[in-house]
Amino acid sequence: MGLDPSHVFVGNGSDEVLAHAFQAFFGHGEAVLFADVTYSFYKVYCGLYSLPYRLVPLDGGMRVGVDDYTGPCGGIVLANPNAPTGMALDLAEIRRLLERHPDRVVLVDEAYVDFGAQSAASLVPDYPNLLVVQTFSKSRALAGLRVGFAFGQPELIEGLTRIKDSFNSYPLDRLAQAGAQASVEDEAWLKQCVEQVIASRTQLSAGLEALGFDVLPSCANFVYTRHPNREAVELAARLREKAIIVRHLKGERTEAWLRITVGTDGQCQALLDALREILHRNS
Repeated sequence: MGLDPSHVFVGNGSDEVLAHAFQAFFGHGEAVLFADVTYSFYKVYCGLYSLPYRLVPLDGGMRVGVDDYTGPCGGIVLANPNAPTGMALDLAEIRRLLERHPDRVVLVDEAYVDFGAQSAASLVPDYPNLLVVQTFSKSRALAGLRVGFAFGQPELIEGLTRIKDSFNSYPLDRLAQAGAQASVEDEAWLKQCVEQVIASRTQLSAGLEALGFDVLPSCANFVYTRHPNREAVELAARLREKAIIVRHLKGERTEAWLRITVGTDGQCQALLDALREILHRNS
């Protein structure tokens, strides 16, 4: 069994698709489960729809542990690759999660999947509780079009459609449809862009490690990194003075880390040069 149009839902960006999914499938009087360090909007959706949730801590290596998702729940959300860590689970682990919770929807948010992870879309025919959400905003570089989509068995797609029709039956404009179709048909361009990001990410990671940084293995278009002897908030501030913006997230688990987007090779080199100067000056 393959995928056909009855397995596909399209919306105004993956954030809208995620919001519809939270309203349609989660709750049941029990907590939605997702990682303690992950996409921040999952908490927002739970607040919007008055859904209880429980944070499942990443392990000491900032990895998702499938065995930690235990007990009754109202659904599970897994960003794969995770954000902001960039780390990904393989399909065998996702299968285990699906089989452990056969009566609850497991939503796999694959915004960054094209940059090196395995998509769970191939599992959809085998698991009626699986919903896979993707976007045109990352690897396809079409964030301005606001096109997101989901793969799932027809019963889940019907549920999303009912929620959508409660708000707006025709959400996707014709320009967005044309742009999305052209993107899907141009696989060569997608492949070229993804390969360039991966190559630049490899060079950036090696450069950071040469400066003494710890770098998590990323399957996204960013890296998550920390320096053992420098505070991340201070490094972010010094970089900002040089007009280089990196992301620092406050919080006990994220305080020591920086999320750095993979730019052009020239931008990555400028970042490394700036960090080398900052570290040398501080030492």
